[in-house]
Amino acid sequence: MYENKIHIVEDRIVSISQPYICPIVRGKAKSPVEFGAKLDLSVDETGMCRLEKLSFDAYNESTVLKTAIENYKQRTGHYPERVLADQIYRNRDNITFCSGLDIRLSGKRLGRPKKNADTKEEKKTAYQDNTDRIEVERKFSLAKRKFGLGLLLTKREDTTKALIVLNIIAMNIDRLAAMLLHLLKFILSFFIFDDENRIFSNVFHRFT
Repeated sequence: MYENKIHIVEDRIVSISQPYICPIVRGKAKSPVEFGAKLDLSVDETGMCRLEKLSFDAYNESTVLKTAIENYKQRTGHYPERVLADQIYRNRDNITFCSGLDIRLSGKRLGRPKKNADTKEEKKTAYQDNTDRIEVERKFSLAKRKFGLGLLLTKREDTTKALIVLNIIAMNIDRLAAMLLHLLKFILSFFIFDDENRIFSNVFHRFT
């Protein structure tokens, strides 16, 4: 640094036990610089999570949006009707990409605010988008509190990545189990039990 007259060294080692970790500037008041993995997570309409990108290096999250949308089309056969993303994903490149595919990208408009206030319908849509986007933030909180994503004790790069992926898989299994339980309750709602645990169809009793 002294000989080259610079203040930045790429891929510098900041941890002897974990040399692959790089400092990531987040700009938060509590922790302006963080160390560890950086990941992009997408949640579909069924509540299932997908890991779109995982890296220990700092990167611009907005570059992942196109890949995530194409991955969604590959899984479902069609593009999503809307994408509820953070404001950092709403740049001109992504807006043009989504507009070309008739995808509504949530968030505020770029540039100066309009002179005329948003219509009642636009305000209602923006409010609903913000409400629905909470599900993504809730998934991160759930992964850290319930599935141990915030308590990784592994030292190797490959085992750390594997543990992160296992956390996402465990969340999806938990979601599938909840969906299966709701389906089971719905099916059992058509039946009733008597004192001798004999099953009678509610449908039969309703129409006789």
